Amino acid sequence: MSLHTPYLESFLRSQFYMLRMDGPLPLPCRHYIAIMAAARHQCSYLINMHVDEFLKTGGIAEWLNGLEYVPQRLKNLNEINKLLAHRPWLITKEHIQKLVRTGENNWSLPELVHAVVLLTHYHALASFVFGSGINPEREREMSNGFRVVSVNNFCVCDLANDNSIENASLAGGNFGIVGSLSELEALMERMKRLQEEREEEDTSQEEMATRFEKEKKESLFVVSGDTFHSLPHSDFDDDMITTSDVSRYIEDPGFGYEDFARRGEEHLPTFRAQDYTWENHGFSLVNRLYSDIGHLLDEKFRMVYNLTYNTMATREDVDTTTLRRALFNYVHCMFGIRSM
Repeated sequence: MSLHTPYLESFLRSQFYMLRMDGPLPLPCRHYIAIMAAARHQCSYLINMHVDEFLKTGGIAEWLNGLEYVPQRLKNLNEINKLLAHRPWLITKEHIQKLVRTGENNWSLPELVHAVVLLTHYHALASFVFGSGINPEREREMSNGFRVVSVNNFCVCDLANDNSIENASLAGGNFGIVGSLSELEALMERMKRLQEEREEEDTSQEEMATRFEKEKKESLFVVSGDTFHSLPHSDFDDDMITTSDVSRYIEDPGFGYEDFARRGEEHLPTFRAQDYTWENHGFSLVNRLYSDIGHLLDEKFRMVYNLTYNTMATREDVDTTTLRRALFNYVHCMFGIRSM
């Protein structure tokens, strides 16, 4: 993450605030919620990190034996934790009402907002951990006990040592350079054409909705189940992770991501992004119930949304806006959110 310094700074500010600064939840509780979130995606790296932090901040060691040892109010987060992690389109107002209803184990709204911010933060961070090649499997050639993923002779750890990809061994056509460059040219041409078309046409709301439904049904999950699935990080083949150590922090471990848009189904669950937006609704709500976190999250969202170096592979001065927005919308589409 240090390769993207502005984002790293924003990330660290928001994470420090939600874990260390004044807030509705006690410090040990914050780290336990982080453990619960990471466990949904079997991310042992984050779990181990926050087990240590949980104990350092005064957490009760018995809680680490599993959910049956924690207070009921923490266990009550299980349902919303698994839905946020795997199928967020299934969340309804009833899930929130159930948590905040009057009773011995209820959550206040500020507490719940803090908890949800932590859950979603660590769901997302688990993706980054896996994508960075951090794996808790111990092997002989590893430093610090964690597996370092290499691509041929290029190791991701080299990036932190001022080594660039140009210095890595790319000889022998291992990366299919010629084919990749031709694909790059095709992609850039497609981006240019889409940009020109967008400037020329005034697409109606109905047409945008039709396009969304078509993409959702026909091209969203085109990879076969025998290959990579187009699934979130929780569905990786993580046979190297000790399941018993992870499953103690969650319930219903078999619950995972499922295609919300299965072929042949009608009345698919979707949300219009404009019906409830971060800018118009989420920001003010979060800031009102958990002071200042809204500003920190907004800074981070804007940073990553606009982050670009205007390069594509070896090409410089490239306007990547079209591609970045397409990726942004595609991820939303995977989870039933459409922008129109």
